[in-house]
Amino acid sequence: MAENAAVEIRDDREHGNLVAYEGGESAGTIAYFVLDPAPGPLVAVHTVVRPEHEGKGVAGALVREFYAMAAREDAPVVPLCPYAAKWAKRHPDEAPEASAELVREGERQLGHHPELF
Repeated sequence: MAENAAVEIRDDREHGNLVAYEGGESAGTIAYFVLDPAPGPLVAVHTVVRPEHEGKGVAGALVREFYAMAAREDAPVVPLCPYAAKWAKRHPDEAPEASAELVREGERQLGHHPELF
């Protein structure tokens, strides 16, 4: 499915959300946190697309922007989210692989972020 170019994506770092808007309403979100110590790698926890926006490429647009945002910050991405991990495998040119050590640390620190569940 082609990614939706009509989606506007905004980073709400304070609340740990990268949010896609379509037609002025929230269409989908990536919940994430920054690995300590900050500024550190960005850890994608889960991607959710509202049912009425499914199949429009919103999730792919969110993950692409998440990796682009991390690249602009010179920060690696730890894709704990299964969708983000699958997307990264399909787009290795846009999604550098995180080291096993970073993934383990992301999994360890995930327990410190119950607000993302």
